[in-house]
Amino acid sequence: MPDHDFAVWAPRPEQVRLDVDGTLHPMTRTQDGWWRAVVDAAPDARYGFVLDDDPTVIPDPRSARQPEGVHERSQLWSPSQDAWTDAGWQGRSIEGGVIYELHIGTFTPGGTFDSAIDKLDYLVDLGVDFVEVMPVNAFSGTHGWGYDGVLWYAVHEAYGGPDGLVRFVDACHNRGLGVLIDAVFNHLGPSGNYLPKFGPYMSSGSNPWGESINISDAGSDEVRRYIIDCALRWMRDFHADGLRLDAVHALVDTTAVHILEELSAETDSLAHEVGRPLSLVAESDMNDPRLITPRDQGGLGMTAQWDDDIHHAIHSAVSGERQGYYGDFGTLATLAETLRHGYFHAGTHSSFRGRRHGRPLDTATIPATRLLAYTLTHDQVGNRAIGDRPSQNLTVGQQAIKAALALGSPYTAMLFMGEEWASSSPFQFFSSHPEPELARATAEGRKKEFADHGWDADEIPDPQDPETFTRSKLKWDETADGEHAQLLEFYRALIALRRNEPDMADPWLDNLGVDYDEEQRWFVMRRGALAIACNLGTQAADVPVTGEVVLAWGEPAASKQTTRIDGHSVAVLRGVN
Repeated sequence: MPDHDFAVWAPRPEQVRLDVDGTLHPMTRTQDGWWRAVVDAAPDARYGFVLDDDPTVIPDPRSARQPEGVHERSQLWSPSQDAWTDAGWQGRSIEGGVIYELHIGTFTPGGTFDSAIDKLDYLVDLGVDFVEVMPVNAFSGTHGWGYDGVLWYAVHEAYGGPDGLVRFVDACHNRGLGVLIDAVFNHLGPSGNYLPKFGPYMSSGSNPWGESINISDAGSDEVRRYIIDCALRWMRDFHADGLRLDAVHALVDTTAVHILEELSAETDSLAHEVGRPLSLVAESDMNDPRLITPRDQGGLGMTAQWDDDIHHAIHSAVSGERQGYYGDFGTLATLAETLRHGYFHAGTHSSFRGRRHGRPLDTATIPATRLLAYTLTHDQVGNRAIGDRPSQNLTVGQQAIKAALALGSPYTAMLFMGEEWASSSPFQFFSSHPEPELARATAEGRKKEFADHGWDADEIPDPQDPETFTRSKLKWDETADGEHAQLLEFYRALIALRRNEPDMADPWLDNLGVDYDEEQRWFVMRRGALAIACNLGTQAADVPVTGEVVLAWGEPAASKQTTRIDGHSVAVLRGVN
């Protein structure tokens, strides 16, 4: 068997021993808190660490594979040299593209990387540019959203483990699809987090999901390295084209060089090394343009960020919902303001937060493509009380309007799996914690959270019920059925229009025009010689634009000065007056 150099950062214990396939080996401590041992080990050896006098063998914080779950021994893993066939993939930046967010476990009936590969040709036909997979790091249980990860370097075994991820990314690249991986570095899950036994991974602070990660307190240098090395690993070892970084506003960093700036710089260096673009997409609710401002201009250098203001403005205008964070949205004036400026809250009062929020975006220097526009995400459906999609509450015409506004905008666009055919499946919050007390607390906490907001507790799905997971799987046979199929074709045409029309490629908001009539409920978004004319009302309306109808939901009738658009319909016109 070949020698293998085992290492672990563990400044807290006085003694660390290495267990390889049941045999204990001493480890030597270095001055920087690392412990090392060179031991003969098979390429797929099972191993773990024993700390001080506790005989429990616990997994490697940098484990590549956890074949029996996050509480058991790790397994050595490295990809086969002939596993990759994507040498011809040159990649591309996500800016201006169309991203498709999916959850591996519910995207297909099989719920694995391999079964997802079978649907990639469908995504190519749809016209998307990138697949964004919700977290695939190792978490406790068989199924869940993935945001309760505890071993960030390992790939969830139920999806196919690291070899399955290699096959998936390789298959995407061979079809011309980029891959983004959703990475969570702001908290750890409640089951299987052994990191505090090794060192000061956690800080004294907290966020809505638990203890915060130590990225600026004493001992944080190695924790920051742990995060950055993990991020780079997804892009280097698994050939991902970038990351979606979960809730970066929860990364509390008081150092002079923010961890996101540091990660941005190292990602650029890796991009140069591998010879293709790598993108970092941040989820943030701060409306802070410094996040997407280049580092040489004093920013953090993220490629792009999710923009919930755009979602809220479109969704509330179309649906009429005004509860919670939708309270400041809902009018066509708000929709126009948001589409034209990127952020709605830009140093303005937020009634939901009870304070001023955000900062203006300099649209002369920051292109719209650094913001993501979407009408649906895992959050915006899964965090509703019963996980209901817009398809369960809106007409198909209303969904077509939302699609036209997001995909017709100059922003980088994103869809959530099944949105394009008005999937009837909910996307509910589901988990599979094996510990009875944690399972019960999760279920009871979910019911209490929404009962406090007026929901009947009996209506809230039990996240631990396997049926909650099963209900959330897509029903692919719907894609060939009636209005589902019609909406799917509309999405295909919208994405093709976005790709093929030069006026759709302009990334600057200064060239975006909007008109609207609050009373008659029509809204027009202009992109050069194209106009996207929407009727959000239920009755037909004469919209003061005319031209050649390029694409429509409904049957618009253009005259010399106006176009008559049916209720809950939309038309794209060229050569607009």
